[in-house]
Amino acid sequence: MKLSDIAEHLGATLEGDGEVDIVAVAGLKEASEGDISFLANPKYAAQVASTRASAVIVPKDWDRSAKCALLRVDNSDQAFAWVAERFYEPVPAAAPGVHPTAVVSPSAQLGEGVHIGAHCSIAEGVTIGPRTVIHPNCVIGYKSSIGGDCLIYPLVSIREFTEIGQRVIIHNGAVIGSDGFGYAVQKDGSRTKIPQIGKVVIEDDVEIGANTAIDRARFGKTKIGKGTKIDNLVQIAHNVVVGEHSVMCGQAGISGSTIIGSRVILAGQAGLAGHLEVGDGAIVGAQSGVMKDIEPKDFVMGSPAMNHLQTKKMIANMVTLPKLKDRIKQLEEQVEHLKGGAR
Repeated sequence: MKLSDIAEHLGATLEGDGEVDIVAVAGLKEASEGDISFLANPKYAAQVASTRASAVIVPKDWDRSAKCALLRVDNSDQAFAWVAERFYEPVPAAAPGVHPTAVVSPSAQLGEGVHIGAHCSIAEGVTIGPRTVIHPNCVIGYKSSIGGDCLIYPLVSIREFTEIGQRVIIHNGAVIGSDGFGYAVQKDGSRTKIPQIGKVVIEDDVEIGANTAIDRARFGKTKIGKGTKIDNLVQIAHNVVVGEHSVMCGQAGISGSTIIGSRVILAGQAGLAGHLEVGDGAIVGAQSGVMKDIEPKDFVMGSPAMNHLQTKKMIANMVTLPKLKDRIKQLEEQVEHLKGGAR
């Protein structure tokens, strides 16, 4: 595409030669002539001056020099996403129909334009909405329902009675509706499995990462609110309720019956104990261990998690401990010396 055409589509302010041909997208460091790149994180600002890209998408208030053309936009992340889509070679669309190796129950109801890939298993009473694509080797359990325009990648297991809304994306290897982790302890210390008779409800426009597990409720439902985005390798236990448009990063873990509000961010490897409440708009830092409720819009970090300002002070104080230890030792020696002189 001509750079001027890209600028027009983005509503960007163009600085430089609009006749340049853009042939690919790339990162600032890897880009070469003919590529377009972007800057969203100030951490990489210095790379704009040295990049070999023909053009870079930058924020409107960018105030540094560059050897290449610039496109100034309100949101460089979003703008680059639009550009990347234009240069990405997509996998050919799955044609409607059922692969001959798939096993589909006669009682299953498939909407118009549904694609069922090779070696899938669709159980009794399943309903699948129009234009949904189920890639190979997926298992859809008894009386589960999947809405329209969903995309289920290979090797996903959706257990019985699961309810999935519209436009949901589930990546490879995810397990939806596995048994909640619940056991009754007997007098002799052995454990007896507690039946997990609830279900999982996934609302519209949710995306679930690869190898994530969402457990069915002991009773009632485990619920993921609309628009929530879940990264790879996330564990969500039984009876957890997640609000709308929240984000959970890789390897986060949520224990049973915890309630997560809307627009919450759980950073990577955050761990939450059970029966907690996390208020709307809260942020939990990476590797935090949450042991108590979090107020709305609070930002916590550390283990045990506390307000990030308090945690930062504690970390700063820990760094000075060796010096404090040496200072105390010096003071003790001075005190002993004074005692010896007094005698």
